[in-house]
Amino acid sequence: MQILQFSAFKRAYKKLHPQERRTVDDAIRSILADPELGEAKLGDLAGVRIYKFRLQNQIVLLAYQANISENQLLLLALGPHENFYRDLKH
Repeated sequence: MQILQFSAFKRAYKKLHPQERRTVDDAIRSILADPELGEAKLGDLAGVRIYKFRLQNQIVLLAYQANISENQLLLLALGPHENFYRDLKH
């Protein structure tokens, strides 16, 4: 499966420490194994799924879109819950 990254995801990923990156990589592998793992959103964020996982005692959200017919995974954003959905809409 081809993995594409939006700039918001790249910026957040680049700021992480190597151990935290490994945790995010494990979350991405889980999504690749089951693209419908995350919670599907409605309304303005229709088509986006949110996968929640723990990173250093904090819940982190990973927004993605899985296009199974084109065999693509779009990684949209990564970060804590605070202002996550507001920033994702922009």
